[in-house]
Amino acid sequence: MTGLIADNVAYFARALRGAGLKVGQGSVLDAVMALESGALGGREDVYWTMHAVFVKRREDMGLFNQAFALFWRRRALIEKMMAMMSPEAIAPPKPDAKPKAAALRVQEAFTPPKQKDEEVIRELTEFSGRLTISDTETLKGRDFAQMSADEVTRATHLIAQLRLPHDTVPTRRFRPDPRGSRIDLRRTLRQSMRAGGAGIQLAFREQAEKHPPVVALVDISGSMAEYSRILLHFLHALTDHRRQVHSFTFGTRLTNVSRMLRTRDPDEALALCGKAAPDWEGGTRIGQALHDFNRLWSRRVLTGGAVVLLFTDGLERQGLDQLGFEADRLHRSSRRLVWLNPLLRFDQFEARAGGIRALLPHVDEFRTIHNLASMEALVKALGGGGRVVDPRVWLKAG
Repeated sequence: MTGLIADNVAYFARALRGAGLKVGQGSVLDAVMALESGALGGREDVYWTMHAVFVKRREDMGLFNQAFALFWRRRALIEKMMAMMSPEAIAPPKPDAKPKAAALRVQEAFTPPKQKDEEVIRELTEFSGRLTISDTETLKGRDFAQMSADEVTRATHLIAQLRLPHDTVPTRRFRPDPRGSRIDLRRTLRQSMRAGGAGIQLAFREQAEKHPPVVALVDISGSMAEYSRILLHFLHALTDHRRQVHSFTFGTRLTNVSRMLRTRDPDEALALCGKAAPDWEGGTRIGQALHDFNRLWSRRVLTGGAVVLLFTDGLERQGLDQLGFEADRLHRSSRRLVWLNPLLRFDQFEARAGGIRALLPHVDEFRTIHNLASMEALVKALGGGGRVVDPRVWLKAG
């Protein structure tokens, strides 16, 4: 423990903690002991040793990979660390034009905090800009994948404050209503018998209404992980206000996470989802996932005019015939099928991929969801508002 290797591991652990991972002092001690006592052969051994100690949840793998790539950027640093020398901490590199998902949070964790004088200068230079646009409006337009750790926390609080839709659908049941349009014969006779039959006081009833069930199918593959986490926060907020919300995740297999999202704390709910879904940030098989849902769950959850939210990029290369067949079956079983695709955030998006062209004929709406503004538009659309565009227009354009 007296070696200078502990300083580097401690600095790396602080960077992970700043990026959003839950790293305690016990994990730092375990990492130092493992690196000092183990027979490490190279970079891969160091990676998996620290991965086993610091990564506790499946959804933390992306942040850890980005932090490891930045901190141990030079190959010589690992050799020096294994020789128990004292390398200097590497400054974070400049972000690329298109940074990878979670890279901004990791770079922010490696950057030292600014001094008070710098903060004052920045506030003076940006004062005029704050008069024209608020921080909240700026946050609503920021892409989920490019948010920092602090922005993700603020975004989750804003998601919890969203006004959820008040859409209702009529049911077969009736409820007492003094201004109803139908006479409730049973209650009328019961009330007249209580009065001894001397008079008849009419009782009325009206058809009852309820919120339709919401069923969400969330793609948690590697390319969708950053967006699926935020969408699960939205589903957690929706579950708090609605009784019938059923959530499923799929990558290479289908997992029901409805019970996990009923947990009161949102962070704990997402941690339980990560443990329940073994295919987090793995591959994706959309057609097989829809087949499993239609065969095992459709009759259980697609009742009462359910609205289905399909969250995926649709980049499926194999089994396109099965994908189209299962999507058509899902569409026929639901009252409304809404496809949420973050690829629509690009202005030059075209429906040329085979999986996208197989799904588009069977959906009622085709929407983007990549920031808070698009999520607010989704809430408005679920309530029956907003402009509806025929998804088949994308097929003609493609």
